Amino acid sequence: MRIEELRELQAPLKDKYREEPQAAMITLHAEGTVGEGLTCSVKTGKALVEAGLHPATGGTGMAACSGDMLLEALVACAGVTLKAVATALEINLRGGTIRAEGDLDFRGTLGVSKEVLVGFSSIRLKFDLDTDASEEQLATLLKLTERYCVVKQTIENPVKVDVLHTVTT
Repeated sequence: MRIEELRELQAPLKDKYREEPQAAMITLHAEGTVGEGLTCSVKTGKALVEAGLHPATGGTGMAACSGDMLLEALVACAGVTLKAVATALEINLRGGTIRAEGDLDFRGTLGVSKEVLVGFSSIRLKFDLDTDASEEQLATLLKLTERYCVVKQTIENPVKVDVLHTVTT
């Protein structure tokens, strides 16, 4: 995509959000259904994903691990944001690979140790880019990608998650 095409796509949205800030507030949705055994079927935009326990917690490895899915969401968001920022800055990005890896101590998840954090203790996001951009351009590209990546910002600046429930009898 060229910068003109990106501007053409986004300009009317930006104008609308400046004039009507409430129009920029969108609620995204995800839904899952309790599945067979220890699984949950999650509807994505393109497929149904069966999530289950990681093998380190007793899973078979046949179902998607939600921790992996979190890292995959981070990679997807960072990749899309990177491409949009590169387009906006007119940086020729021929290709590249984005990787995320995170460290988990499953003693926390399994309740083996109350002192161990439940969740990732560290996440690393790595970019291997095919570009002729200068070091200064790359620094700006990565800085803005980090700034505008929704998933990265949400992980780094956690929001309160309200847990609600209903019971069907």
